[in-house]
Amino acid sequence: MDTRPEGCPVPTVGGSGHNGGMTDSPAPLADPHLVFDPAAADGARDVVILGSTGSIGTQAIDLVLRNPDRFRVTGLSAAGGRVELLAEQAHRLRVRTVAVAREDAVPALREALTTRYGAGEPLPEILAGPDAATHLAATDCHTVLNGITGSIGLAPTLAALAAGRTLALANKESLIVGGPLVRALAKPGQIIPVDSEHAALFQALAAGTRSDVRKLVVTASGGPFRGRTKAQLAEVTVEDALAHPTWAMGPVITINSATLVNKGLEVIEAHLLYDIPFDRIEVVVHPQSYVHSMVEFTDGSTLAQATPPDMRGPIAIGLGWPERVPDAAPAFDWSKASTWEFFPLDTEAFPAVGLARHVGQLGGTAPAVFNAANEECVAAFLSGGLPFNGILETVTRVVGEHGTPRTGTSLTVADVLEAESWARTRARELTDQTKTQQAAEARA
Repeated sequence: MDTRPEGCPVPTVGGSGHNGGMTDSPAPLADPHLVFDPAAADGARDVVILGSTGSIGTQAIDLVLRNPDRFRVTGLSAAGGRVELLAEQAHRLRVRTVAVAREDAVPALREALTTRYGAGEPLPEILAGPDAATHLAATDCHTVLNGITGSIGLAPTLAALAAGRTLALANKESLIVGGPLVRALAKPGQIIPVDSEHAALFQALAAGTRSDVRKLVVTASGGPFRGRTKAQLAEVTVEDALAHPTWAMGPVITINSATLVNKGLEVIEAHLLYDIPFDRIEVVVHPQSYVHSMVEFTDGSTLAQATPPDMRGPIAIGLGWPERVPDAAPAFDWSKASTWEFFPLDTEAFPAVGLARHVGQLGGTAPAVFNAANEECVAAFLSGGLPFNGILETVTRVVGEHGTPRTGTSLTVADVLEAESWARTRARELTDQTKTQQAAEARA
């Protein structure tokens, strides 16, 4: 009996170079050998972009506009803080639907759309409210690009999977906090990873089967503080932490890169996507950010995926797979000399990866607690309420207080939300304690 949602295409293996998966049964969440919907590859693919005014969204729109014969955007979603940009995107792409999370942004959005479209031209449908992106993710399209930042992307991820859409996943948090929920819904080949590291692993894994893989090697730039000791990190400022040496990203992701929490999350994500044990996932520091990740095979060979730092390449993999999009991103100029360096991770100065491994092995609601506490601590750091080292110190304490999740029960969305709520509350309490202590020490 086929239990797929109505309209969900049957995963098939099609075309030269797409036979066989990395594993026989069950298939990992992301498998470059499997094509979820090869029949829909003819003509322009209808795409919904969630988080369209953010970094991933704006770069995806640039890619779409340069490839109108390959992609057609039918819907856009955003938080609602940049309605002028959202209206411009909607008009330029001629989308059917626009969604905003903030209902109070609707009047300004409608006014901006009216200005863009002009008199007599029909406006796109507007969805509003905290569930707007979730509703949009289930609308008729081929691919949903989830570029939302944070665990609020979980519900749209689940909606897209349940509706039978191909999911181009840039929202790592939804997989990390809701791994079992995503696994229960996703069909073989339905998820294409968009994070640069996981898009790199995805491409390199196409060279072999799962039994050929010895380890996954996830690269890290090292952020702006590579080479500093834990003591030296105590005095860094918000401005220092936002000055990433190779990538231009939003503030939360940039801080996560500085603490290497981002890399810890990516280790959990790699484990969930590719069904590789944690002890076979390694992190190596690569300051140039040219090699985005590597796969080491059992014969001793290592395949690396490399491009200049630019997210349009991974986005193109997410939207176009199994086909590549010509000139999606810049290539290397091999006529110029360059040096590529690799260093071991300093786990004492940057304990986030080790903590993430521990959390990932605990499973259950532990990853949700880790992620939610970190989001609160990053916000506190950005507002001046927590020192840089205080981010991981507080997150570690919250994770420790949460303890080992209950075993023997299935994870539910309610479990995730409850764990996140507790973690956010506890992180804020600890942050306030730190702030009070700092104020007392300043007065002394």
